[in-house]
Amino acid sequence: QVRLVESGGGSVQAGGSLRLSCVASGFIASMNCMGWFRQAPGKEREGVAVIYTDGGSTIYADSVKGRFTISQDNAKKNTVYLHMNSLKSEDTAMYYCAAQLGWCPGLSATFGYWGQGTQVTVSS
Repeated sequence: QVRLVESGGGSVQAGGSLRLSCVASGFIASMNCMGWFRQAPGKEREGVAVIYTDGGSTIYADSVKGRFTISQDNAKKNTVYLHMNSLKSEDTAMYYCAAQLGWCPGLSATFGYWGQGTQVTVSS
């Protein structure tokens, strides 16, 4: 089992920045990848960014490339961050951290473990 706890959400004006954090506990040595997903009201959950815990390779949704950066704590390997810059109103959503122990599904919202989410609101 893996438990995920997100933090760092909040309200910001368009053009601003936020950093989300996700701390994992449990079978973290077995995690293959971790990711950030988001879900706006009335929309499906979508993948934002994914990082492979071994090696640090990353995948980004086209909508956030150049603005968001996913990173991990290389010392602990149990903390993942999402650095969000140049935020837009369309980035407003509940952001979820996710972890996968087996084959990594990339930006598909089929990860095995999920956090409770943290709200990000961007006002224009």
